[in-house]
Amino acid sequence: MANLHKIRQRIIDRNYYLASHAEEEMLNDALDRKDVENAILKGWIEKKMTRDVRGTRYRIEGPTMDGRLIHVLCRFREDTNLVIITVYAL
Repeated sequence: MANLHKIRQRIIDRNYYLASHAEEEMLNDALDRKDVENAILKGWIEKKMTRDVRGTRYRIEGPTMDGRLIHVLCRFREDTNLVIITVYAL
């Protein structure tokens, strides 16, 4: 739960970055920043992926503002900022 707390705190502090791929996928699925933030703040870590040389990725499943479920893939960067890698509707 500590990792989810850290991720949520980055969202609350606005200490995160949306990768261009995430922005493209958000457009494709009619999602905006508030949907992503809501999913992280009200969701759960559905999967932790540790076999990536760039660092551990977290797949969070949570609701959008209108109740649709989405996945948000994110990781911490070396400077401790959070990067939202991609977002997609289920």
